[in-house]
Amino acid sequence: MFGLSELAIILIVVIAVLAAKKLPELTRSAGKSARILKAEARAMKDEERTPPEDREAPRVIRGEAVRREGTGDGGPATPTSQG
Repeated sequence: MFGLSELAIILIVVIAVLAAKKLPELTRSAGKSARILKAEARAMKDEERTPPEDREAPRVIRGEAVRREGTGDGGPATPTSQG
């Protein structure tokens, strides 16, 4: 009858025929994922090579708290000052 390799080939052909419309989209997203993964791995290697004293400290961005006036009527928000 059929061996395992013949069944695998038939299964691959059937999947390719049925999924032909989605195949370009799937390969495009797989390529994007691979590029992102490579870029992140490269960034981690570069970070490991950089001495700790040469690394920049993380920036802190201060925001402001927003307090709503009224009893939940959906009015405009007013910023409050922080010290």
